[in-house]
Parts: sequence; structure tokens; C-alpha cells
Amino acid sequence: MQTNARPKIVAVAGNIGAGKSSLVEWLEQQLGMVPFFEPHAENPYLAEFYGDMQRWGLHSQLFFLIHRFRIHKDIEARAESAGRNIVQDRTIYEDAEIFAAQLHTSGAIVDRDWKMYSDLYSTLRGELRPPDLMIYLRCPVNVLTKRIRKRGRSFEQTIPRKYLAALHELYEAWFDRYSDSPKIVIPTDRVDYVEQLFDRQELLQEIRTRLSQEPESSR
Repeated sequence: MQTNARPKIVAVAGNIGAGKSSLVEWLEQQLGMVPFFEPHAENPYLAEFYGDMQRWGLHSQLFFLIHRFRIHKDIEARAESAGRNIVQDRTIYEDAEIFAAQLHTSGAIVDRDWKMYSDLYSTLRGELRPPDLMIYLRCPVNVLTKRIRKRGRSFEQTIPRKYLAALHELYEAWFDRYSDSPKIVIPTDRVDYVEQLFDRQELLQEIRTRLSQEPESSR
């Protein structure tokens, strides 16, 4: 997808196990996009967090928030200089409005810490360019649990089903209200863009069409 226009940024959002990394890899192969993957392996609190969310929730979410902000800024800089579109695995919006919000709702992040976290998120978000397209991977919880077991990441095997279900509800509400970018939803339990030619061509055409459209503010 080489163009003379400013390269576009595509964000891929979705619950744990929804298939974000697979879609990022696929878009890299199909459309030549520059991939940016989620830094889950770099979070030094993640294993402890899944074992004790009350103790390590704030630590883990602050790490992700700051690290994700740096990735967003790196992506912005790359988009200004590169000649290729960019695809990002998960966003800062999800970190704050889904994962951290769930911990606050469940009591793992207390009100005082939540206010501090929310103020930081609001400040960081105001410094970011929104993506040009948001793709949400919708996936039922029972499918998520099977995929998580299958891919075998040790730190994910203790994730409670109840936690995944709570995240799913927050994702649905967040995606419904999200309005910073054009958006696409893919039901990943029914759309097979890797194996099925029709699904693949239909999705690629929709992405190309959305990325070729001018932003509302410039029309």
C-alpha cells in the first residue's frame, strides 16, 4: 500500500486471545504495513499481576500506560517519515479504558490511585494522534479461553474466565462509544481471513476503502 499521501496508522484492538498479533502479521504480509506488536513480554509485573491483581494491578497498568505512550509516539514519528502504512497491536485507549478500568471497578485499584492514573492517561492521550482506522476483533469468551490455552503462554494460564468476561463487556461498551477514528469490527470466531478467500478479499477491500477516505475534518 504505497502512496504519496501521509502514511496511515491502523490500530488493532481486542481482548486477550482475540487474535490481534495474528491480524497484525497478516496485514504486514498482505498490505506491506510496518508492524508494532504489544510489549507483553517486557512487562516485569505481568506474571505477578495474573497471580495477584490486587497487589500488582496499578504497577502493571502504569508500566503499560507509559510504555504504550512511547510506542504511540514512535509510531507517529515513523508515520511522518516512512513511506508505508503502520499497523499497531493494541492501543493506549484499551490499557486505560478497559484493563485499568476493570481493575478499578473490581476494587484492585482504589479510588485515590484511579484518579492519579486517570489524570495521567488524560494528559498522555491529549498528546497523541488518533489512528486513521480502528479494527476491533470481537470474540466470545469461550473461544478466548481455548485460544489462550492453545498458545501456551505460561503467565496467561491462570487468567480467570470471570476476568476475561468482564474485559469483554468493557470492550463492547468502549468500542460502541469510540469515535476518534473510522472503525471496523471483525467477529473472529466466524470470519476466517487467513484460510477463506472470500473473507480475506472482503476484509482487504474494506480496509483499503477506509484508508483511502479523507478525514472528515479535511473535507
